[in-house]
Amino acid sequence: MNILITGGAGFIGSHVVRLFVNKYPSYKIINLDKLTYAGNLENLKDIEDRENYKFVKADICDFDAMCRLMKDEAIDGIIHLAAESHVDRSIKDPFTFARTNVMGTLSLLQAAKLYWESLPERYEGKRFYHISTDEVYGALELTHPKGIEPPFSTTASSSQHHLAYGDTFFYEDTKYQPHSPYSASKASSDHFVRAYHDTYGMPTIVTNCSNNYGPYQFPEKLIPLFINNIRHRKPLPVYGKGENVRDWLYVEDHARAIDLIFHKGKVAETYNIGGFNEWKNIDIIKVLIKTVDRVLGRGEFEDLGLITYVTDRAGHDMRYAIDSTKLQKELGWEPSLQFEEGIEKTVRWYLDNQKWMDNVTSGDYQNYYSSMYDNR
Repeated sequence: MNILITGGAGFIGSHVVRLFVNKYPSYKIINLDKLTYAGNLENLKDIEDRENYKFVKADICDFDAMCRLMKDEAIDGIIHLAAESHVDRSIKDPFTFARTNVMGTLSLLQAAKLYWESLPERYEGKRFYHISTDEVYGALELTHPKGIEPPFSTTASSSQHHLAYGDTFFYEDTKYQPHSPYSASKASSDHFVRAYHDTYGMPTIVTNCSNNYGPYQFPEKLIPLFINNIRHRKPLPVYGKGENVRDWLYVEDHARAIDLIFHKGKVAETYNIGGFNEWKNIDIIKVLIKTVDRVLGRGEFEDLGLITYVTDRAGHDMRYAIDSTKLQKELGWEPSLQFEEGIEKTVRWYLDNQKWMDNVTSGDYQNYYSSMYDNR
């Protein structure tokens, strides 16, 4: 199979590319990325010379380029991760999010449609897999249905966090109610993907995932940003009171789910991917402070004073919580790591890879790789 993975130089995409390149030597993996600020080929240095791997720098909004790529590489399957994904950026610049997430997805869909329909077998053996977000569902209420009153101690197990903040969840048939330009653009792209199945018979799948964390995440996102700030004893800006709740999933568990769904998921189905692992932002920040301080040999919670409360984000959803029961029952997937294990691995990775962090925060990586591929 020839598999096109879009956004493969980004956080989640790089883990998916690495998994497929290593696990399927008989596949050809084409990594398509525009190399914007969030795309970094340093994330894939360990596999860049593999025979079954190829990188292509391109913009998914370039329809003619997508048509040529589909034909030139004889693409059998697409795993579509390329997207603008930072909510704060979407509030400041919604047009970029609409262009990339909506029109880019439409460009890719139409290019795949035209190429696959030109083949004798048409859609047989083909698949368009679109990765979305739980944010398209809107927000859930924050309650404590089991009589457990968070916040927990930072030594609490993940099981104590499951079901502690509410008895309602996002299911595959939950009504879409996006509240930010980012989630609105992803919701629109989801609808286009499903419409291409219903209208043209394209074999599509959509998944909606909760917050990911782990190595190679761009440090504008909460966990890598705060790990770096704690290390350098910079302020930790917390929106509002830090009571917003998110469900967290280790990125390699998400990549395993994508692999499983791409190969065994049912066409036209939606699967939710989550960690059953809810945390208030302020509690996860305290876990990060405790873990970083311990690993660096500082006193426990020595850096709690770095927490700074700032004005809440506009349209800030209170709680996200994914129900992954369908994926677990139908395909047998479940998270492999408890949250405490995942956080420990994540903190140690960022502390051990300060050169990667310095290159990302300085922007040096972007200048290097963009100029390299622009000149080819």
